[in-house]
Amino acid sequence: MTTHPVREKPGQARPIHHRRAFGVRTLSLLAASLLSTFTGRTQADTDAPSTGELKQLSVEELMNIQVTSVARHPEKLLQAAAAIQVITQDDIRRSGASSIPEALRLADNLEVAQKNAHDWAITARGFNTALGNKLLVMIDGRTVYTPLYSGVFWDVQDYLLEDIDRIEVISGPGGTLWGANAVNGVINIITRSAADSQGLHLEAGGGSQLEEFGGARYGGMLSPGVSFRIYGKYFDRGSEVLANGSPAHDGWHQAQGGFRVDSQPSPQDTLSLHGDLYNGHEGVNTGGTAQTSGGNIVGHWAHVFSDRSDMSLQAYYDRTHLVDPVPAFLLGALALAPAGRLQDDLTTGDIDFQHRFAVGARNRIVWGLGYRFTHDAVENAPALGFVPPVLDQNLFSAFVQDEILLGTDWSFILGSKFEHNDYTGFEVEPNVRLEWNLAANQALWSAISRAARTPSRIDRDFSEPAQPSPLVVLAGSSAFSTEYVNAYELGYRAEIGPAVTGSISTFYNVYNDVRSTSFTPNTILPLFFANNLQGDTYGFELSGNYQVLERWSLHAGYNLLRENLHVKPGQFDLSNARNETADPQQQVSVRSSMSLPRHVELDATLRWVDQLLINNGSILGTVPSYFEMDGRLAWHATQGLEFSLTGRNLLHDHHPEYGFPSPTRVAIERSIYGKIAWRY
Repeated sequence: MTTHPVREKPGQARPIHHRRAFGVRTLSLLAASLLSTFTGRTQADTDAPSTGELKQLSVEELMNIQVTSVARHPEKLLQAAAAIQVITQDDIRRSGASSIPEALRLADNLEVAQKNAHDWAITARGFNTALGNKLLVMIDGRTVYTPLYSGVFWDVQDYLLEDIDRIEVISGPGGTLWGANAVNGVINIITRSAADSQGLHLEAGGGSQLEEFGGARYGGMLSPGVSFRIYGKYFDRGSEVLANGSPAHDGWHQAQGGFRVDSQPSPQDTLSLHGDLYNGHEGVNTGGTAQTSGGNIVGHWAHVFSDRSDMSLQAYYDRTHLVDPVPAFLLGALALAPAGRLQDDLTTGDIDFQHRFAVGARNRIVWGLGYRFTHDAVENAPALGFVPPVLDQNLFSAFVQDEILLGTDWSFILGSKFEHNDYTGFEVEPNVRLEWNLAANQALWSAISRAARTPSRIDRDFSEPAQPSPLVVLAGSSAFSTEYVNAYELGYRAEIGPAVTGSISTFYNVYNDVRSTSFTPNTILPLFFANNLQGDTYGFELSGNYQVLERWSLHAGYNLLRENLHVKPGQFDLSNARNETADPQQQVSVRSSMSLPRHVELDATLRWVDQLLINNGSILGTVPSYFEMDGRLAWHATQGLEFSLTGRNLLHDHHPEYGFPSPTRVAIERSIYGKIAWRY
């Protein structure tokens, strides 16, 4: 039995004929503007950016990018003892990405599959199922997974992409520093400071699928040393299609806005305050429209004691609102529950303290404390619900990590996270890492880690149909416990000559107490969630950059993943260990970025994704392997004015990336859209 979370849906769109016409007109204007670059130089060329301003980061600059997600303090990418990739602002811009999930395709160490117009399945190193729950995602330190199922609602994770500084993607456990659910990876989305996003930015466009979109941001100074920015954006996305080419009725509209203020009241102190609000609705092919809204506010204070010691304190408040139409629950010809709506209101308060200091010449210690409170209030639908419908939970945490310099080229990292949650009590997540700088431009690292995925509400409190139905078919279990992984990693990262960088990360993960679906003795029903699975995964991730010419660079990535999950001896799982994995065994991507004469940029990405196996109960289906290509052509008419034309999925009219084969499986269409961006 495949259990669908409340967001696993395609949907029904509003009439969009007027919006499609707007997109086509905009696209035509943009195409005409781009074509004019090849018919002759314009007067604006004299104000356009120079070739040097348009080129990619050099090989050396790529290795020296500062990252913070591995050690909780800035360090060079070359020296990070983990499988980490960085998506820069320029990578995002040149890809033509219009959403965070689209931008995440730039990380070779992730699996990204689009389910329909508004939902994605994203993970690292496997377990990319409808209830995928082993990836921790943060936006400026704010954790964005939902306690309903410990996964991420990607449709409500949005931002003005122009103001994202970088995205750090770690594949492999990050529990020692970041806590439970950082089992297979960590995504840390870091936005620019207000001081780095001054002035006016406007963007607008439209096309065939991304039919209409617009955004604006303005940054300025409130007083000396105090900068701010405000932004707003919206978009309309049209429906994707079903296997037979008919509309999937999953159109999507969303608007979002926010602000940020940064201040430096003294040379030792920095303060920031930022927040966002969003509202949207999405079509659902089973009928009705889903509604989403929410907001957050985050405060951060950092203080530097000396060049060997600093601290930070962050607190945030987050509230989300979700209304999902839920179809009737049918068991054969028997209707157990009518259709209805499930509503979820989640309030989260979080505070996090961190202190970093050096002891002598060889020890660099970072430690911290944290507390999170969540209030989750659900109004159950007749066919799906949670018991109890209202639940308050507390999470207490502490961590400590010591980086020991064994010599000029060796460092040994030892640490652990300690957490207490209301479901399973104390959890310990230790980590040991060793880094060896073979040369100034080469690093070898290894790691042994233990990470935990603590129970979510769906594991403990789920009920389908919702109680007090006379017959419950699937339920959570109060005995459901924590899932664990012991991970073993070995990696190498290097600048191989003046034009080539590369990295390889190998891993072997051993999982225990993974979620299964068991049955009740004597009565069979209800089926319930248990911890009856175990197994291992192994593979490697290969990534490289080649600066072919000063204005032309190539990037390539390859992933291999083997999964061996099975039922524990003497135990039972309804799907025979197939419900927790839905992953391609291999992935390949090649990306080309060229800065052409007359201030033109040409970018293209070719990707191949292996077939993946996906189940519906005990029945196994496949999503076929596919080749696909994305491309972007852009012209910098002046220093602040950019015209671009982006194509997605150019090799097929439509293709599926996820979902059990059925007449209702959604296929993702080819799309083309244009964009005008002005910066002043």
